[in-house]
Amino acid sequence: MTVSSVQAEVQKLIRDTLLADTTVMGMVNGVWDDVSDQNPFAEPKEAYITIGPSDVVSDDSDCVLGGEITFQLDAWSRTQGKVGCRKIVDAMKVALHGKDLDLTDNALVEIRVDFRRVIDDLDGITKHGLVMVTTLIEEATA
Repeated sequence: MTVSSVQAEVQKLIRDTLLADTTVMGMVNGVWDDVSDQNPFAEPKEAYITIGPSDVVSDDSDCVLGGEITFQLDAWSRTQGKVGCRKIVDAMKVALHGKDLDLTDNALVEIRVDFRRVIDDLDGITKHGLVMVTTLIEEATA
């Protein structure tokens, strides 16, 4: 029996949606799960997005397995001060919030951007944008 990961499927959907958005990709060098072997601040964009932690809250009913999955997306920017990073997080919201998107194995009921924040990173150079994306999912049953 193969076990499917609902979180992995939602992460792929979020990443693929951001990669397909020309506005978002016009501002960043990519969307990564792990940048340890990358140079994401490459010229000319000097900005990128990472997929951070996720949380799952189950909300099963009598006949339906499902719940709420929240992902933290992080925007990292070294251009245009906080304004450049704010443009990135706002574009991420436009790309994801309320969109009619499809999962392969499970059903996406809703996707929304609940929170956006831009702060200074500890290095004193980089601006850090945080975007919280919440999805409501109906899980497929075997």
